[in-house]
Amino acid sequence: VQLQASGGGLVQAGGSLRLSCTASGTIFSINVMGWYRQTPGKYRELVADSTEGGITNYVDDVKGRFTISRDNAKNTVYLQMNSLKPEDTAVYYCHVDKIRLNGGSLWRDVDTWGKGTQVTVSS
Repeated sequence: VQLQASGGGLVQAGGSLRLSCTASGTIFSINVMGWYRQTPGKYRELVADSTEGGITNYVDDVKGRFTISRDNAKNTVYLQMNSLKPEDTAVYYCHVDKIRLNGGSLWRDVDTWGKGTQVTVSS
């Protein structure tokens, strides 16, 4: 499995960006797709994730501002980021935990990360 993320960039505070991440390879379905972020000297933290069935989870400081969504047919996860703040500045990484290779297979751990996309919010 490989993940390709896009959509980062430079935006002013209060602006919006939309990140996309597409998984490629032999995939029938994906369990959890998520977005994490990391700043220099800090641990990578979960921003939001979504199960195959659409159950979502957000870190507290993005609730009400960020929305995660998935297109399971395209193996793609999106992160719509609104009302961006300078403290949202980070490298954002997408992640996949488990996949199924076909409809009859068990879940397989892949724990795969995308390369990261820089999001910079200026004040």
